[in-house]
Amino acid sequence: MLRLLHGIGMGGEWGLGAALAMEKIPAERRGFWSGLLQSGYSLGYLPAAVAFFVIEPAFGWRGLFAFSLLPALVALWVRSRVEESEVWEKSVRLNRTPAHQVFRNPAVLRRFVYLVALMTAFNWMSHGTQDIYPTFVKKGLDLSANTSIAIAVVYNIGAMIGGVLLGAYSERLGRRRTIMVAAAGGLVVVPFFVLSTTVGWLMLSSFLMQVCVQGAWGVIPAHLTEMSPDAVRGFYPGVTYQLGNLIAALNLPIQEALAERHGYPSAMVWTIVPTLAVVILLSALGKEAKGIRFGSGSAAAPSGAATGTVQS
Repeated sequence: MLRLLHGIGMGGEWGLGAALAMEKIPAERRGFWSGLLQSGYSLGYLPAAVAFFVIEPAFGWRGLFAFSLLPALVALWVRSRVEESEVWEKSVRLNRTPAHQVFRNPAVLRRFVYLVALMTAFNWMSHGTQDIYPTFVKKGLDLSANTSIAIAVVYNIGAMIGGVLLGAYSERLGRRRTIMVAAAGGLVVVPFFVLSTTVGWLMLSSFLMQVCVQGAWGVIPAHLTEMSPDAVRGFYPGVTYQLGNLIAALNLPIQEALAERHGYPSAMVWTIVPTLAVVILLSALGKEAKGIRFGSGSAAAPSGAATGTVQS
């Protein structure tokens, strides 16, 4: 029940936060700020690792959960001081169409299904390269828990760098092409990522992998909000993201079952490589709306050639 309540709060926070942030950012700078927003996940991982070292030995996991109240209160304080976006206020005045009526548009429904599929692949990509990795380091390579956390800190620094750099670069290259380049880079890194055995190589390969994985993720807040109709932008990004996350929750038990029978390197290769390939394929087949002006009306039903962008 506690996890359910926590999930409701987390699920609502990301989608609404992404929509609010992207609506307030000038269209030509959306990529950079999208990457910065998404890198907050990795940035939060660093103080969480420090908190583990300090709090867990004395207070256990309950102490860590209690400590998480502090960032929640910070988020509440920020929310209380941030005004609604002008785009939202305008769209509320002009359009009060209920969400279920918006989804009667076949194009909107197809776009929703496509984005759920894309977010499933994205979540599988991030969970596939992160969830089992600490276990691989500790149980597969017999390294200490402290070493595992040190490696995690290093690869989360890579995640922050990748998210901001590739998010910004998507303004030049486009959202989909940037995602495809990042996923292709991840494919190149896979052999080093799964076969490294020394701490130095583990740090380097995991750092590069998360530059690629979270670099692709850095595009997502902008990409999802740009692909969302004006009338349901608070609903569309978060729900597609979390439905994809729900399906991708199968990743860890699948990886654990494969690792028991075939070892951790094989388990990671057999799950990560197909996922990166699917991310590339879905991005190539999809569309984007880079630079669209929210509230212009053109965002109500995003369209455009598979190789182009939609401009207001």
